[in-house]
Amino acid sequence: MFIVFIRVLIIYVTVLVFLRMMGKRQIGEMQPYEVVITLIIADLATLPMSDTNIPLLNGILPLALLVLIHYTITLLTRKSIKIRRLMSGRPVIVISPKGIEYKALKDLNMNIDDLMEAIRQCNYYSLDQVLYGIVETNGKISVIPKSENAPATAQDVKVQNPPAQLPHIVVSDGKLIKAELDMLNLTTEKLNKIFKHIKVSGIKDLIILALDEQGKLSYQTKNGQLTLIKNIFEEIKL
Repeated sequence: MFIVFIRVLIIYVTVLVFLRMMGKRQIGEMQPYEVVITLIIADLATLPMSDTNIPLLNGILPLALLVLIHYTITLLTRKSIKIRRLMSGRPVIVISPKGIEYKALKDLNMNIDDLMEAIRQCNYYSLDQVLYGIVETNGKISVIPKSENAPATAQDVKVQNPPAQLPHIVVSDGKLIKAELDMLNLTTEKLNKIFKHIKVSGIKDLIILALDEQGKLSYQTKNGQLTLIKNIFEEIKL
């Protein structure tokens, strides 16, 4: 029992030192090759801990080799842009001034809900606030807001902001979100009136349709651009 305790302690300290040598970035900030190496280290470290028949050195050497591989790849990615692109990929624009870049979104295996969640985490709650949305090589999204939505305090501009409204994603990837429709107290008949007004033949044609309680509507068709209507309720008298 004492031998097991010592082995666990040695492996723990070794892994801790190796991970510190790899850098202090969190899992969500790592490049793909760093995540792979970290997962393999975690798996290899458990083997000499649980099996006393494995020599301790045989458990530590593979860990040291993985750290060496990590260091080598990191060095190469610093020296060569081509290797950096190969190992880490490149940032991808998923929101542009035209709206959602649907093909880029599909290439990244993301859906509309993933995208909306990501921009909310950047403190933007509607697509019309965003000029560019860029998925970085570590999987996180960076948002460049439109100039009128750039961070500023109400005191700076000396105005009283209206209450913020969270838009409801009524249509996502050509599918109706019935629960969101119910939260807006909208019937299918009223939704069809909206479709007729914006000249959309049906739900399948839409990438996204978002609506808040004040009537602010933003939508984009699969072959169109992001369009904003300030108050759809007034325009068609819902």
